[in-house]
Amino acid sequence: MRTETGQVYKLKDYKPTDFVVERIDLTFELDPSETKVVSRVILHRREGVAADAALVFDGDELTLDSVQLDGNDIDPSLFDVDEESLTIRGLPESAPFEITVNTTLSPDTNTKLMGLYRTNGVYCTQCEAEGFRRITYFYDRPDVLAVYTVTIIAAKDDAKYLLSNGNFLGSGNYDEGRHFAAWFDPHPKPSYLFALVGGDLGLVEDTFTTMSGKEVALKIYVEHGKEGRAGYAMDALKRSMKWDEEVFGREYDLDIFQLVAVSDFNMGAMENKGLNVFNDKYVLADPETATDADYANIEAIIAHEYFHNWTGNRITCRDWFQLCLKEGLTVYRDHAFSADQRSAAVKRIAEIRLLKAHQFPEDAGPLAHPVRPETYKEINNFYTATVYEKGSEVVRMIRTILGADDFRKGMDLYFERHDGDASTIEDFLACFAEASGRDLKQFALWYSQAGTPSVSVSTDWNEAAKSFKVTLEQSLAPTPGQSRKALMHIPLAYGLILPDGSEFNGQPQGGEAGNGVFHLTKRKQTFSFTDVPGRPVLSINRGFSAPVNIAMEQSADDLAHIARHDSDGVSRWQALNEQAMRHLVAVSKLARDGRKLPAAKELAKILVDTAADESLEPAFRAQALALPAESDIAREIGSNIDPDAIHTAREAVLSEIATAGLAVFSKLADRAPTGPYSPAAEDAGLRALAGTALAYASIAEAEPVRAKAAFDASNNMTAMTQALQILVHQFPGSDEAEAALAAFKSRFAGDALALDKWYAIQAMAPGAGTSARVEALLESPDFDRKNPNRMRALIGSFSAGNPTGFNAPDGAGYRLLAREVIDIDKRNPQLAARLLTAMRSWRSFEPRRQKLARQALVSIREAGKLSPDVGDIIERMLAD
Repeated sequence: MRTETGQVYKLKDYKPTDFVVERIDLTFELDPSETKVVSRVILHRREGVAADAALVFDGDELTLDSVQLDGNDIDPSLFDVDEESLTIRGLPESAPFEITVNTTLSPDTNTKLMGLYRTNGVYCTQCEAEGFRRITYFYDRPDVLAVYTVTIIAAKDDAKYLLSNGNFLGSGNYDEGRHFAAWFDPHPKPSYLFALVGGDLGLVEDTFTTMSGKEVALKIYVEHGKEGRAGYAMDALKRSMKWDEEVFGREYDLDIFQLVAVSDFNMGAMENKGLNVFNDKYVLADPETATDADYANIEAIIAHEYFHNWTGNRITCRDWFQLCLKEGLTVYRDHAFSADQRSAAVKRIAEIRLLKAHQFPEDAGPLAHPVRPETYKEINNFYTATVYEKGSEVVRMIRTILGADDFRKGMDLYFERHDGDASTIEDFLACFAEASGRDLKQFALWYSQAGTPSVSVSTDWNEAAKSFKVTLEQSLAPTPGQSRKALMHIPLAYGLILPDGSEFNGQPQGGEAGNGVFHLTKRKQTFSFTDVPGRPVLSINRGFSAPVNIAMEQSADDLAHIARHDSDGVSRWQALNEQAMRHLVAVSKLARDGRKLPAAKELAKILVDTAADESLEPAFRAQALALPAESDIAREIGSNIDPDAIHTAREAVLSEIATAGLAVFSKLADRAPTGPYSPAAEDAGLRALAGTALAYASIAEAEPVRAKAAFDASNNMTAMTQALQILVHQFPGSDEAEAALAAFKSRFAGDALALDKWYAIQAMAPGAGTSARVEALLESPDFDRKNPNRMRALIGSFSAGNPTGFNAPDGAGYRLLAREVIDIDKRNPQLAARLLTAMRSWRSFEPRRQKLARQALVSIREAGKLSPDVGDIIERMLAD
């Protein structure tokens, strides 16, 4: 229960509710402005709870019409209601009793998009984390599990389909002009997994036969006319269901699985039991409107939400401090699924890029928090890269430490032991410890300590003795609230690559190591290899086995040796990326000081050679050619950052690579697949390489002609947006760029998701003048400020994806974001808070930008009453 603004919730304060919910029956009479909700809850007093204990239900922005005990009105002196709760006293001491609560709410005016709201004529719910309290008074916490029966009543012309969780019980006429539908979910669930959808929607249907032979009805609901764009989502769903059976032994447990796509949604999707609700950008796809990245995201997010059926729904989290127990674990599962569906190495590279771009900066700034935080003020602000992405990495490390067989045994035990439970991290780790016989107490620190560990690596080769030593030393910098850190268990996968490119397989002495993994558990450890036939090159943290920063003085020749010979594709990419990063950091610092920039001849050669290497898959070559982003370089520099200098340096290096490889890039730019579009990984890889080559060739030629021709000839959204981005970013203001923008907007005038791409490409165009363009786009007649996708496409892309534009020296970008956050906060606090996190690294800039950024943040703090979401972020960002 939230009792006061700014209340701090603490993990150590957890205690179960005084009353146990046995079941809940809900009846909805849907109306745009006055929806009536009747909630009948069967409860009993928990053993040992005092006879005078009151029942306290959560509530938010509700109108209470009446409250009853066992069918009789409760004396007004025995209950109190305020803005955040309903408190009832004088309840039975032993026998179960029924509380009936009647409330009224307005879906049409619910701009927070939490609870029950209405979007484009469709009633929809979002209850995670604390949205159910906006529907009725109830225990709105994840450890209260109950069986739900739901009856929905609505006007026939207002809601053709009336959907909720579980299995369908029946439907029919309710009265003149209205109909009803009833649903029953036999699996106890917390309130955050409740869902309701009502509307006139299009339907795509299929079936799936589970491994036990049960036929499950599959239904995807979309806006009318978009049914043809749901086919890939249905295919991804069926593949997810099959994969979860084969890899984790998890079978679906209801008669029906439903998925609904809506356009106004704060999140990517929501795993409500049996009724997933999706942001439509992660469902709708066809070659004309969706890119390869869109298809890959749809596949991954469909899988993620489906996998939650077991890791999140059947087994949920005891409290919100355990959020990573469902999210980090399920991200790990969707990563494993995507790796099996596509190139595992390329998928892993994309994961590493995402982690370093979003989670590493979070760990290094004022918003740092452990994977399992111990305190919070606003839980909505902890749906973070740390909980999701780092949480996934922690699960991945468990598998690395235990091995595949013991990891599977641990997962099987977890499913068996905790099915139907609201569990904790301790419960989760105990299953792996028991299944493997391994002590995981030290490893558990990954859940409780914030920050990115650093590991320094040194090597010593003794030619005469034919011995090789590897010394590892760990450190972990202080983070907000955690000044002292304990030693971690860091599993570092490694390989020793001999001069001929083969790998040395001898086992080391001096510490625990096995199956190609060093287990760093002390401050400093040395691992010694003997009988090594020649000087090896150490490949460390293969596959990015641990989310750490590696500090190692490795020569350019050694990195090149890894890039050519490592058996691990991720390590080959890391070696190339490290060479590029070293050069980019060096030249960025020179550019900041106004000094002459050195040539990048060696880097250009190895990247051009990689581009031309037909033995490498195209998707890998595209990743290798994608230089570290400007934000990555800034993170590596760490302090006194000048975004303009980084941009200048990176552009110079890009130009040198482009010029050196023009002949190669010209050929590759024409190698995109021809014929009908396929989202398959092989074709997507070819398009990725062709698009990257087109960008390099355009840089070398310094002319927009090639990109404009590619835009005009494109027959799919991937090729079109690749060319459009080149035109807008490399040749801003040119006739070709403006013509392409106009043509794109005209062609997709009625398609919101396609237009989001149009807005985003312009928002990310580099340069201090972009803020003026963003200001103009905000005033466009078709710009919808109430739609989260549109705001993320423009404001989110500008603030999080445009280092030079957003961090303009005059502070215009900061002021623009501050103004928009203040405005958005009035209607959608979650969206406002998430956009605001783009400023999490403001203290790392040079002094002038720091001052301007701080002024913008202070202007938000002083703007008046802020939501708990935004107020929490501001407080942490401005804390000394």
